[in-house]
Amino acid sequence: MAFDKKLESFLEQLLVTPSPAGFEKAGQQVWVDYLKPIADTIETDSYGSAAAHIQVDPSALTVMLESHCDEIGMIVQHVDDSGFVYINKLGGSDPAIARARKVYIHSRDGIVSGVIGHTAIHLQDRGNGKLPKWSDLFIDIGASSREEALGMITVGDPVTLAEQFEYLSDDILCGRALDNRIGGFILAMVMEKLQERRGELQVNVIALNAVQEEVGGFGARMMAYRYEPDIACVTDVTHATDTPGINHKEHGLVKLGQGPVINHGGANHMKVLSHIEKVAKELEISLQHEASGSRTGTDTDSIFYQKRGIPSGLISLPLRYMHSPVEMVSVTDILMLSNLLTEVVAGLDKNQSFSIFD
Repeated sequence: MAFDKKLESFLEQLLVTPSPAGFEKAGQQVWVDYLKPIADTIETDSYGSAAAHIQVDPSALTVMLESHCDEIGMIVQHVDDSGFVYINKLGGSDPAIARARKVYIHSRDGIVSGVIGHTAIHLQDRGNGKLPKWSDLFIDIGASSREEALGMITVGDPVTLAEQFEYLSDDILCGRALDNRIGGFILAMVMEKLQERRGELQVNVIALNAVQEEVGGFGARMMAYRYEPDIACVTDVTHATDTPGINHKEHGLVKLGQGPVINHGGANHMKVLSHIEKVAKELEISLQHEASGSRTGTDTDSIFYQKRGIPSGLISLPLRYMHSPVEMVSVTDILMLSNLLTEVVAGLDKNQSFSIFD
């Protein structure tokens, strides 16, 4: 087993605890509870982002490590007279893979199970192969009327797919919400390692697990403005493009199990990337590379421009089948990324400058 029993249990709790965008409290509680014995202090904001701190020297540079805790999902939009529940998306959910799935509606009174209806192939109009829109999809919770359904759920309740996770091999982990619960897991591993090496640290550390990335990067924006760290290293997942049918000329080539990915362009600061590359070379960790012509599509975009500007770098974990219930990552990549982030922080000097003119 790659992780000890404590880490394995923590990872399982993170992955099975629903945390849809805008409704992240339960998932954040798991993360906070794990970090409490490790961090010097933990702070949360009014929307649920959580920050774990290691404070070694008030006069030294502060580095913020960031991931996001929310997952894509759905939300109850309407209940019809027959008790069928119509839904809309939360974040970048794909209606094409939603039909015939078991789901959980997270009501104020607890979880209500249901299935997203799918007309049997025998009853479908021949030739009607069009992709569904969200307005075409409904959840069947076994209710026979609107009144009965509204006694169980209400408009505005979040919905998640019921799939959990499993190991397909010793190295391959597959499941729902690896984007980006795995980032919070990696940050927890890094903070544990850094606290053990506290005597070596020359910088202060903030590990931020932010809400609402999937709907606009709002949690990271609030907390980056609040803390104004000297530099930021963001970890999220990125597309592993090593499966059939992906145009590498358009999307680049990133392979599962071949190491972390650094992002060039956009919000990424050249000197932060240079420091990451230097540390990776010293550790003999192979880096993969991807380019962003403008936005990275991650919380890096919400962090780098706050106040006077925060030099930022994005280090990503390769992931197959993003925004699906069968997302896939490599344990090898997880371990490499956690080791890299740990040494990136441990290798910072207390007064290190990240001005591009120095």
